[in-house]
Amino acid sequence: MQKKIAFYGKGGIGKSTTAANVSAALAEMGHRVCQIGCDPKNDSTRLLLGKVCSQTVLDMVKQYGEEVRTEDLVHSGFGGVQCIEAGGPEPGVGCAGRGIIVALEKLKALQALPEDAIILYDVLGDVVCGGFAVPIREGYASDIYIVSSGELMSLYAANNIAKGVARYAARGAVRLGGIIGNSRGIANEQALLEEFAKRLHTSLVAYIPRDRTVNKAEIHRKTVIEFAADSPQAAIYRQLAGFICENTALSVPTPMSFAELEELVLDYGDE
Repeated sequence: MQKKIAFYGKGGIGKSTTAANVSAALAEMGHRVCQIGCDPKNDSTRLLLGKVCSQTVLDMVKQYGEEVRTEDLVHSGFGGVQCIEAGGPEPGVGCAGRGIIVALEKLKALQALPEDAIILYDVLGDVVCGGFAVPIREGYASDIYIVSSGELMSLYAANNIAKGVARYAARGAVRLGGIIGNSRGIANEQALLEEFAKRLHTSLVAYIPRDRTVNKAEIHRKTVIEFAADSPQAAIYRQLAGFICENTALSVPTPMSFAELEELVLDYGDE
C-alpha cells in the first residue's frame, strides 16, 4: 500500500521518537516503510539505524553532485525501514528550510521513494518557513498528524500547523489525520487534547503516556518496538501505526484564535 504521511509539532515534543516507533511498528506488520528526516540534526532515524545518520542527502549531493545515487542516500534500519535524512547547514549558516527543498527535489528526481511504500516525513518544528511547509505544500505528504502535549506553547504550535494544513488543503489533497497526544503529565491533559482536537474538527487519535521505557530505549539507541517489544508502551505505538494505516477520517482543520486557545487551556488547567 502507499500512504504519504507527515508528522509535525513543536520542537522537542517527541515527533522523531513517535515517528520512529510508528515506522518500526509498520515494518513489523509487514509494510514497506520509508522514513525521511527533515531536520538538520539528522536524528530522526537514529533509533531505527542505531546511530545518527552521517550520510544526508545534502552532504551526498555536495560530495557527488549529479553522480549521486539512490543507494548513497537510503539506509536500511530496524525491520528493513528505509531511512533518509535530508540534512541541512551548520548552525548559523544558511537556511534549513531551503535544505529540505533541495533534498526532497533530489529524491524526487532520482525516483528514490518506492511507489509501494508508506512514506513518513518527520518535519522540524512549526510551519514558520516555506521549506518546512514543503511536504504539505508540494503534495509530498497527504495525511498530516500533529504531535502535541497539553502545554500551551505546544498547542499553539499545533494550532499554527493546522492553519498551514487548512491553507494548502484549499488547493490540494492534504488533510489532517488527527492529533497525537504525547503526555507531559499535566492536569487534565488527555481531556484538554480531546477538546482541542474537537475544536480543530479532528480527533485525538492516540494518547501516549509518559513512560521510562521510552527514555531507556532511546539511551540504547533503539525504538521501544525493538527494545521492549512486549511492553504496554510498544502496544500503544502498534495501535497508533495500525490506526494510521486504516484512517480515512481526514479533515480540513478549523484553527482557533490565540485568545480562544488561551481560554481553552485555562478552562482545563485551572480546574
